[in-house]
Amino acid sequence: MNFIVISPHFPANFEQFSVSLSNNGITTLGIGDKAYDELTPSLRNALSEYYRVDDMEDYDQMYRAVAYFAFKYGKIDRLESHNEYWLFQDAKLRTDFNIPGYKNDEMDTIKYKSKMKQVFLSHDIPVALGKAFQTAEEGWHLLEQFGYPVIVKPDSGVGASDTYKISDPKDFTDFLTKRTPNVTYFMEEFIEGDIITFDGLTDQAGNVVFYSSLVYQEPALETVHRTGDMYFYETRDIPEDFYELGMKSVAAFDIRERFFHFEFFRTADDKLYALEINCCPPGGPSIDLMNHAHQLSLFEEYAHLVKENKFYGDSTCPYYSVYISRSNKQDYRYDLAEIKQKYGAELKEIQHVPGVFAEIMGDVGYIFNTETKEQMHAIIEFVGALKTQA
Repeated sequence: MNFIVISPHFPANFEQFSVSLSNNGITTLGIGDKAYDELTPSLRNALSEYYRVDDMEDYDQMYRAVAYFAFKYGKIDRLESHNEYWLFQDAKLRTDFNIPGYKNDEMDTIKYKSKMKQVFLSHDIPVALGKAFQTAEEGWHLLEQFGYPVIVKPDSGVGASDTYKISDPKDFTDFLTKRTPNVTYFMEEFIEGDIITFDGLTDQAGNVVFYSSLVYQEPALETVHRTGDMYFYETRDIPEDFYELGMKSVAAFDIRERFFHFEFFRTADDKLYALEINCCPPGGPSIDLMNHAHQLSLFEEYAHLVKENKFYGDSTCPYYSVYISRSNKQDYRYDLAEIKQKYGAELKEIQHVPGVFAEIMGDVGYIFNTETKEQMHAIIEFVGALKTQA
């Protein structure tokens, strides 16, 4: 079995996908823009071969790389980046080489927010109402329809860096001066509530074999527009209404042999609204939180699914697993030695965040496991305490 991993070195924790595929006897082939000698030893050992390209945005180079592997190794059985940024290119390569998985004609509903809304609505799943627009005139017209505040973001986009909260006409005028040229944007009504996610993995028939949920302290939009620390966690508590809506959403998009990441709002009056879907694992340390909270390896389980369509773990969640970030710009009351002295048994990982993610994820992240939410919040307060609060 031949599996091409796109950009196998990034993000760093996703290297384990390649390692696990290789450990399960799958011929694992990598394509990326990093020099081979700069790959970690474990990744080099996992890859049967690595094809370096100068520019991963250049489709001709990517096409030649896949063609090389197909000529040398025969039929390519899978091709994945597990990265939202490359989903369109992944689909195009699968289409051109007839590789199983999402093809070009299946991408609109999982990449364009306007199309996602149509799928949610067609399956009676409540959403934040919105519409795509291109011109300033169209935007002003939508503001008359939705009122203030609204959220404006690219109809097809990754992350929160080009996302705006519009609270008055001046905000929208400012957006028009900052917007990326020739990009179609999506405007949706602003919903006040907590962001919760329904995440998991499906088998080759589309059955959910694993599910979980993340709770965010605040939306990424708010985090990226300020400096400081933040936290989010893998929860042990998934209410029945949320579980049912999450499973309904997975079925609506007919997701097969893939990770999924649905975002929802839960409002103060306990209503749920679907926000969007990503057909890949949630980014940053999210998959690490899942592994710690559920006491399994999703990297290994994914390899089992690909090879034999079996998932050997389950969704039992014995722990809350929390990621707490720290910023280099803050002066904290307790140093690492004091954190380890008080909560060393609960501390599972320390992650140093590369610059491209640090604006949202902090410069350093600490992952802790706790059995109770009360203990988790005590650790959050301890790690985040500033000297000025003493």
